[in-house]
Parts: sequence; C-alpha cells; structure tokens
Amino acid sequence: MESHNPSSTSELIRRYDVPGPRYTSYPTAVSFHEGFDEAAYRERLALADQRADEPLSLYAHLPFCEARCLYCGCNVVISPHKEVAQPYLDHIIRELDLVAAALPHRRSLSQMQWGGGTPTYYATADLARLYAAVRERFTFTADAEIGIEVDPRVTSGEQIDALAAMGFNRISAGVQDFDPAVQEAIGRIQSFEQTRTLVDRARAAGFASVNLDLIFGLPLQTLEGFGRTLEHMLAIRPERVAVYSFAYVPWLKGHMRRIDTASLPGPELKLDLLAQAYDAFTGAGYRAVGMDHFALPEDDMGKAAEAGTLGRNFMGYTVQSARDMIGIGISAIGDVEDAFVQNVKKLPTYYAALDAGRFPVEKGYALDADDRIRRVIIAEIMCNARLDFGAIEARFGGDFERDFASELATLAAPGGPISDGLLERVPGGLRVTERGRPFVRVVAMAFDRHLRETSAGDRPVFSRTV
Repeated sequence: MESHNPSSTSELIRRYDVPGPRYTSYPTAVSFHEGFDEAAYRERLALADQRADEPLSLYAHLPFCEARCLYCGCNVVISPHKEVAQPYLDHIIRELDLVAAALPHRRSLSQMQWGGGTPTYYATADLARLYAAVRERFTFTADAEIGIEVDPRVTSGEQIDALAAMGFNRISAGVQDFDPAVQEAIGRIQSFEQTRTLVDRARAAGFASVNLDLIFGLPLQTLEGFGRTLEHMLAIRPERVAVYSFAYVPWLKGHMRRIDTASLPGPELKLDLLAQAYDAFTGAGYRAVGMDHFALPEDDMGKAAEAGTLGRNFMGYTVQSARDMIGIGISAIGDVEDAFVQNVKKLPTYYAALDAGRFPVEKGYALDADDRIRRVIIAEIMCNARLDFGAIEARFGGDFERDFASELATLAAPGGPISDGLLERVPGGLRVTERGRPFVRVVAMAFDRHLRETSAGDRPVFSRTV
C-alpha cells in the first residue's frame, strides 16, 4: 500500500471517513421492506426453479454462542445451556424441506456456508444431522466450496475431523487480535496456541483452505501490538486472511456500549493498522483481494482475484458464487431471481412460521432495471477494483458515460476520488489505485442511488468507512 504522510492522511480521512455500506448487497439491507413477503419469495423461487441446470448457493445461520464478544455485529443467541438449541435444528430442517419443495427441479449446490453464531456450539452428531439433511435434499457439484465458521475456543479436534469426513473443505475462524489487552477489552480470550492447534488439525484432516479473521480498530490496539499479531498470523500462514474494519454500531448492537470509546483507535491509527497488515501480508507473498482480504496465490481466492472473477454476496467474497443464493435460519438473507429476502430475527417468530408451514420471511426487496445495472457496477468496484464501461454496455446496453455522467462528474470533481489519487481513469473505464483501496466503499457509494434515502434519518445507518 502506498505510503502516506500525516497531513495527506488527515485530509483524506476528513473527506472520506463517512458512514457507508460494505456492499455485501446492492441495494443494501436497509432498503428491504415488509411489502416483499412470503408470496413474493415463492414467486421468485418458482422462477429460479426453471433454470434447473444452474447450481445454487446455500447459507445456513446457526446463531448460538456460549458467550458474547463485545465487537460482534452478528445476530446471535447467547446461552450456556445447549438444550435450548435443539428445537432450532428441527426447524431449520423444516425450512430446508420448504425450499426443496419449492425447487423440485433445481437441487445442486456449488457453495454452502454455515455461519453464526458458532456452528460448532452444536455437538458433532447434531452437525452431522444437519449436513445429512442437506445431502438428502441437494447434491453438491464436483468443485463445490463447502465452508463453516468455527471458534477455536470451543471446537474440538474430533469435530474438525468429523466436519472433514462429512465433506466440508473450507474452514474459517476468528482471531481478531492476539494481544492479551485487546482480547480482554473485547471479551474474547483466545491464545495463539489454541488457534494454531485448530489450523494444524484442519490441515491434517484435509481441509483445502483455512481462513482466519482479524479486526483493526478494536479498543487498545497499537501498531506494536498488532505487529505481533501479524507475526503470529504469518507463522500459521492460513490460505486466506480477512482484515476487517471494526464496525462500531452501538445504536444497532447495544452491547457495544460496554466498550470504552476512549480506548478505540482514531481514524489515522486505523489506516496505519490496515497499511501495516497490507505490507505484512503482501510482503509474505499474499495477494490483496477486494477491500479487506488476502489470499495465497495458489488458493482459489487468490486465483480468482488474479483472473478478475471474484464474487461478493452475503457470505462476503467468494469464488463459487451462484446466481441465486438461498438463506435459511433466523435473520438469513437470500438472493433469488434479482430479489433479496430476509428471514425473521426472533426464534419464537421463526418457529411459529415454520410450524404453520410458511417461509419465515420478514422483508425483502425486488431489484428494478436500474438496480441491476448498479449492482454489477458496485460489485466490480468492490471485488476487482476496476470498472470496464464496455463490459457494462455489452451486458445491459446504453452508453455508460452518458447514462452515468453525473456519477463520473462527482468522482472527477476537485477534491474527489480521482483528484485525490484514489481512482484513475483508464482507457474505457476506471481503476481503484492502491492509495484508494482503503476507501473503495466511498468510490462505490458514488453509484448508489438509494444512499440519500437511507442516510436521511437522525441517527447513523452504516458504520464509518475508515
């Protein structure tokens, strides 16, 4: 990442450290509404079923955790009593039944991800039961990416072996930071030895790729401490690394109010922490992927980044994304036939809908023609840091420079991303520079026509971009 001096960094932060989406979808979830209901979802599933030769992606949300981490922005259910999670398995399998019935001619999966929460909160037999339920209703393509999130603090070696035997081939674990003071401040105590033991066991079991997550911008982080964390990460050398910016959203997640805001790094230090990670991983042979990932060149994600074929959906960056993604479980979001659908977030409501034989839909959004174009534009910026005007015209028609003249003018205005060196015009398109990589969300925001509507309230909607 290009070096920066304090004055230029301060100016960039002043201009570009604003609330903004992470664009795991476009439009973002704040545009979803209750007018998109179960009947609308069934209509989209019926359309999707007509393309029987295309595989699907499947995301299953397993929300249970034994304890809450203060940085966590996920929809989780905290309980040390494992028996409370048993009815959830019954109901998520019922939802699978509804999906399978709605897709009688389309039953192949090119990607499956189990997230949470902590999927390995469940015993091995429970995980095997859910996996068998999927396999009874769907088949996996030969090169399917089958991933699961785990917590090294609660995941046993026997669970790792069993997951590999089932068919999982990708595993992801959170680290966030190895510094003891930071871990204490965020309520997640996890040693380097625990993490390394899990990764070693996963590799021995045959997992093709291991991903570890870091977060920068956590309380009490320093360059010195984060530097030690990076050294530990490189000693493990996972195939993939995610380096996320801490999304401090206490208005959405009340438990974050327990974090001492005075202990949070300022925007300039956050940029320095990101630059430190960028230098460490690229210097060790990793390829920078999207805005916050790194992958070894031989990993599928590294290859996709090199080829410009990276995808992005509600699971994050992906190499095997299908056109349609089914989401099951509370709060899960699907993406089917140019429509987003989100499930209810509360367990009693989820159970009641499925007990009545209904999809537990809370809200959704059907994309219009303009949304579909902008969705591709924003995905290209977020995934591949570039935009080919001719490719957009070939896919959707029109004249890009005419149709998006105001957006291009905004980007090229004095004091904008192009003049600040974050973005450059290249023949037939745009390219995000290395200097602009930390601000790629801001570049994408120029093409978001919904942003003014979703940002008009009295309190923030999105986390800050830095």
